[in-house]
Amino acid sequence: MGLLRRQIVLSALTANALRPVPGWRAGIPAFVTGMLTNELAPQLLALTAADAATSVVRGRSSRAGLALAAANGLALAHLTRQAARDERRLEQALTEAVGVGYADQLDDLPAPTGARGHVRSLVNPFRILTPDIEVVRGIPYSEAGRRGHLDIYRSRHLQHDHAPVLLQVHGGAWTIGEKDRQALPLMTHLASRGWICVAINYRLAPRDPFPAQIIDVKRAIAWVREHIADHGGDPDYLAITGGSAGGHLAALAALTPGDPTYQPGFEEADTSVQVAVPHYGVYDLAGATGLRSAIGMRDRFLAPRIVQRTWEEDPEVFEAGSPILRITPDAPDFFVIHGTHDTLVSVEQPRLFVSRLREVSKRSVAYAELPGAQHAWDIFGSVRCTHVVRAVDRYLTWHWNGYLRERGRSPVRAS
Repeated sequence: MGLLRRQIVLSALTANALRPVPGWRAGIPAFVTGMLTNELAPQLLALTAADAATSVVRGRSSRAGLALAAANGLALAHLTRQAARDERRLEQALTEAVGVGYADQLDDLPAPTGARGHVRSLVNPFRILTPDIEVVRGIPYSEAGRRGHLDIYRSRHLQHDHAPVLLQVHGGAWTIGEKDRQALPLMTHLASRGWICVAINYRLAPRDPFPAQIIDVKRAIAWVREHIADHGGDPDYLAITGGSAGGHLAALAALTPGDPTYQPGFEEADTSVQVAVPHYGVYDLAGATGLRSAIGMRDRFLAPRIVQRTWEEDPEVFEAGSPILRITPDAPDFFVIHGTHDTLVSVEQPRLFVSRLREVSKRSVAYAELPGAQHAWDIFGSVRCTHVVRAVDRYLTWHWNGYLRERGRSPVRAS
């Protein structure tokens, strides 16, 4: 394939990243190609420059091919700059939510990413787990077999005593996904900072219709409360995060502590969390927002495949499963993150969810909207992912320290 043909393919990918193809049917392929192009823009830019230079040296270039390579290079440079600017946007979201001086309240301010960290992520964004992180795999938390297992991530070189705990819920449209495939950059980073990170599997549809998924998340929370002290974690402090379907389940779990409908057989267990950080989540299963995209997801996908009941047959199960309809003044702190170019979950959903949270909740609500970002930007260590991880670190460090101060305790750091 010559330079021109390769650049034609790349131009289609960059065009989709800049302006994703709209529509229900086009959403998934637009997401896959758009996310990869967006998050690998620096690497693709380098390859484009190398491709053009090599073709010139070998005398196999054409004016059209070089012109298209130059145009693709400009587009990829724009995508790279756009991701780099997310650092400022995320910091602005935090200062708006918790105050300009929030960093002064951090007993242990996360260090800047630094040039070395950026270079490492650019050279090999897929190298995430490092030897200094221990992973204890396959711990059962329920009787659902492999779908009821969890993994624990923690530093090999730190002694943990009442360390803060993060529960990670994977995405995958409630039908696919594994506990060791998502949010590895975030868990690896926080584990290196002394956190105990717990990643869970849960039962999947269509074999197990909703609400089996949220019941399993609740079981995992109850397991953490009962057993995490054995692994060095603080059973009284739990943050929860997840992306996509995992973002939905994380938000729903955070907003429904002790709901007996979602805790059959363990109704008395403490399933509260202190803070939630959902990424590109689904917040409206019922179509209550009136968004055409939410109603379409409900009728075309959620009803036949996930809930396995229609809206007309059982509206209550959709409404109960919609985080936007479960907000109360006692909702925990939230840090919601979403991309403007998400073709699977419209950015209008988190906007309305955050607006409702800010109207009702008594706690902090941070919202970062990332221009140009697609769905699932945090699978590997891209520029954008690196900035999101650092921002989540800052927010959770602020929250953990505030939690300790409220209880008259000094921060207990891993050492």
